[in-house]
Amino acid sequence: MNKTVVSFDKNKFEEIRVGIKEYKGFDLIDFRVWVDSKEAGGKVPTAKGLSLSVELFPKLKEAILQLEKILKDNNMLPEE
Repeated sequence: MNKTVVSFDKNKFEEIRVGIKEYKGFDLIDFRVWVDSKEAGGKVPTAKGLSLSVELFPKLKEAILQLEKILKDNNMLPEE
């Protein structure tokens, strides 16, 4: 499966795309920086990113939840 789940601007030049991709028979969660390319006529992925086995998703989710708690405890996130 190759599917972008969500994308958002990192800055005015770069975009972050989070998705699921297959690479050499392995399903991966992929966090990748994309940039505009005049040669390609659109956005292209860069080497900047992180790919993790989908088996690591529970650990990633727990890490994100812990990070969220610390950010909230330290008033580093905007009020919801």
